[in-house]
Amino acid sequence: MFTGIIQAIGTVESLQSRGGDVRLRIRTGKLDLDDVRLGDSIAVNGVCLTAVELPGDGFVADVSRETLSLTSLGNLEPGSPVNLEKALTLATRLGGHLVSGHVDGLGTVIDRREDARSVRFTIEAPAELARYIAHKGSITVDGTSLTVNGVEGARFHLNIVPHTLQETIMDTYQAGTRVNLEVDLVARYLERLLLGEKAADPESSGITLETLARAGFVNT
Repeated sequence: MFTGIIQAIGTVESLQSRGGDVRLRIRTGKLDLDDVRLGDSIAVNGVCLTAVELPGDGFVADVSRETLSLTSLGNLEPGSPVNLEKALTLATRLGGHLVSGHVDGLGTVIDRREDARSVRFTIEAPAELARYIAHKGSITVDGTSLTVNGVEGARFHLNIVPHTLQETIMDTYQAGTRVNLEVDLVARYLERLLLGEKAADPESSGITLETLARAGFVNT
């Protein structure tokens, strides 16, 4: 688990193809690795990866074929900057929100514009994720915990302050940039809980007005 508070911007040093998978080596910059051991988890652009080597100035991780196909990691190249966060501990401040490091889908930056000292981004999420994105709710973009400032269908808006632009890779975003999205865990579990017994039905179509009425959220 992670908090979505980026601890450092790392740099991709190399990517080695290994039978369809990729071995990724990352220089971690200011990220303190003194407490990191082989097998520990580190989030790279919001993707939970396992450290398989610790060469001293960074770490090495294997990225599976599935992860490459479902995230933006397959678009990385030597020199690419990446957001980094070590897994949280019981002593970690939960400054963002609970983040699993399991990407739900790829979003696309639609627009970037100045908004006073902030930058306002519009990002389009996959249609199937739209129901989990709420005004003033939490969302993770490339591992960064953010607050949704507005929602229009599958598109949502973010106002990013100068500090976040400086401490993450968001300042590199332009229209067309593909980003890893993870929706709020609470929204996913709530949807599953509301399904009740229907959760075991493979034909279930998800939350409906009937489901909400049974749970007492809609007057019939």
